[in-house]
Amino acid sequence: RDKFVQNLQSAGLLLEKEESASEKKTIHFLKVSAPWDVLVYYAEELCLRAPLQAQQHLDLNTSSVVLKRLCVPNIMMESVPNRPLDYYTCAFRKSKMNRFLGSGDQDSYFTNTQRHQVVYEILARTVYGKRKRTEVGVDRLVNEGAYTAAYPLHEGPFKLQSHEIHPDELNQRQVLHHYWARWCKWFKYQPLDHIREYFGEKIALYFAWLGFYTAWLLPAAIVGTLVFVSGVMSMDTNTPAEDICSSGAKYPMCPLCKTCDAWNMSDICTMAKLGYLFDHPGTVFFSVFMSFWAVTFLEFWKRKMATLAHHWDCMDFHEEEERPRPEFAATAPTVEENPVTGVKEPYFPEKTRLSRMFTGSMVIVLMLCVVIIFLVTVVMCRGVISVMMYQSGSPVLRTEAGTIANICSSIVNLGFILVMGQVYTALAEQLTKWEMHRTQTQHDNAFTLKVFIFQFVNFYSSPFYVAFFKGRFVGYPTNYGTLFGMRNEDCGPGGCLIELAEQLFIIMVGKQLINNIQEFIIPYVRLSKVKAWRQKRTLASVLGDDEQDEPRRWEEDYKLVPCGGLFEEYLEMVLQFGFITIFVAAFPLAPLFALLNNWVEIRLDAHKFVCEYRRPVAERAQNIGVWFNILEALSHLSVIANAFLIAFTSDFLPRLLYQYKFSNDLNGYVNFTLAYAPLNYTDYPRCRDYGPVDLIAKVVISRYKAFRDNDGMYTLFYWELLAVRLGFIIAFEHVVFFVLRAIDWIVPDVPESLELKIKRERYLAKQALAENQEALLQATRPLD
Repeated sequence: RDKFVQNLQSAGLLLEKEESASEKKTIHFLKVSAPWDVLVYYAEELCLRAPLQAQQHLDLNTSSVVLKRLCVPNIMMESVPNRPLDYYTCAFRKSKMNRFLGSGDQDSYFTNTQRHQVVYEILARTVYGKRKRTEVGVDRLVNEGAYTAAYPLHEGPFKLQSHEIHPDELNQRQVLHHYWARWCKWFKYQPLDHIREYFGEKIALYFAWLGFYTAWLLPAAIVGTLVFVSGVMSMDTNTPAEDICSSGAKYPMCPLCKTCDAWNMSDICTMAKLGYLFDHPGTVFFSVFMSFWAVTFLEFWKRKMATLAHHWDCMDFHEEEERPRPEFAATAPTVEENPVTGVKEPYFPEKTRLSRMFTGSMVIVLMLCVVIIFLVTVVMCRGVISVMMYQSGSPVLRTEAGTIANICSSIVNLGFILVMGQVYTALAEQLTKWEMHRTQTQHDNAFTLKVFIFQFVNFYSSPFYVAFFKGRFVGYPTNYGTLFGMRNEDCGPGGCLIELAEQLFIIMVGKQLINNIQEFIIPYVRLSKVKAWRQKRTLASVLGDDEQDEPRRWEEDYKLVPCGGLFEEYLEMVLQFGFITIFVAAFPLAPLFALLNNWVEIRLDAHKFVCEYRRPVAERAQNIGVWFNILEALSHLSVIANAFLIAFTSDFLPRLLYQYKFSNDLNGYVNFTLAYAPLNYTDYPRCRDYGPVDLIAKVVISRYKAFRDNDGMYTLFYWELLAVRLGFIIAFEHVVFFVLRAIDWIVPDVPESLELKIKRERYLAKQALAENQEALLQATRPLD
């Protein structure tokens, strides 16, 4: 540590030591800052951007531009003080400093985030031991316990000291808290320029994406709600449901198990009507709408992302050659020369890494098998609960046995999902460390891929089972399919779509509620919160009664929670995106619940970053990274999933084909979809009800839902319907993907106005860096 401090001083940094002492313990603080000469040197080395010419502020909100053109008052607009100025910029050059705006003011020329970047760069590359062993950087010192933390300071307190203070006198943190992080600002635009100036481009891009995604959820939520309401209003026009409710004992059904009794189709009148809410022509339209919505959203986000990247001077940003991770440097077995930099650094054999990655992938497969095993367990549990409800003797429980079993199993499944998610995240972190990735970017990408693959199967396996497999392998009387001696479960009375909607509601909304409760109502359940509480308690015990009326900034920030990055935030939103796109045909209210959650999530995350987290080191970025590729994959998967959902799970196509061939008003449709139990069916005696002896050959043959003849063979209608279903899938996918490609071609990734600004900025940069000063004067001279 002493050697590290000496090398920091040799690098030109200014150091100040502070102490918080008591009789039992002393906490040492080392304040680090960079003088002007050091800032100038590293600004050129890090290719920081320098201002050339001021320009008008860019309106980052499309809705604001539209409302202004329509002369409609915009309640979302709010004037936020101290908005950062916008400039044409170019790469900083010390030799051309006199040509940059504001270069004479050394105190304010570099922003605080730029100063943090320079200081952290020096801290990260300063040697404290042997360079061959890569004993370099403050991060490794923190990992080894030489320091307990390293963090930039917040810009003072976030609470306002007086209500009479002028807005322009607020510090940056107070501006963000007052105009962004408070709950009463839920309907206001986010001050993205202020967020970027305070936290850096990487965090600002996350909040820009989250706000953009939430805004796009609004039309999806409106359309989904209208589709659901239209289903409610048209329930009385559902001819098949009315036929079921008025059938009485007309349709006796085969029992659900060997010891169960036969039942009448009219017993499920309520569920048949409710099933129509999630299975009517409107849901087909909505699934097509959401397929277009998902890809159009991503296309316009690319334009927004390009605009922000240019606006924030990171469009041409490329991550510099990364240094090895501290953990990698500490455990790598050998040292070899880096072919790019020519510097000797720790090396881990690639063959060994590949073998470890293969082993890690086998562990992932094993964990996925565990998820499938638990899914089978949940399915069997659902069957057991359903039989118990049916055998209870209560008419209500018998009628709603399937619904009760589905809800109970979904709640159990949600608990399993959350527990397994925590277990696997910890396992994936250890596996990724064991794989020995050299750089932090490679480490983060490998970790993200592992966790997302597992969470994808973890969260979506149960809905996929209900949507595409449940009820497909039931068989028919005399040939029922079984699993471990239990009959394969069939879809409930209202169809598989209503069960899928129940699953989505419980898993998606339940997860959102639990996450928000953990973050807002029970904040101390998290390990990082406990750690911060201990640090706060330790500092309080050190300060004791000598604590100053004006607490020192570094002491206050030491009490806060270390920022854990954006991985959990992105993962939560990406999983939500999958729920509202892949299974939207079964749950049109999903975008509405996502919208309500995101309104809370934005302010909750804002409050955490401004008030609860230590200030993270500002990082530059030009996009949201690998998460955009995942979103694109989910949007394309949603097209395929919705096509199969409409074709094979929904009753839309069977009804449509029946209307075309037999009856346009669906009269007799229910009877048409029911097959008779085979005449030789004797395994389940209750499926055939013989009349009294004095009656002549009265036999009531029960029914089951399938397009089969009396011998259990598929009818011609089944094969016609199968052809229609396959044709629909092919047509649906080709039409949607063709339109999506057309949208991709029509909508350029970079707006035309932005291309013009980029050309203007490059021209100014060329003139500013030219040797001929007269060329610059000619370039900036106004036209006559």
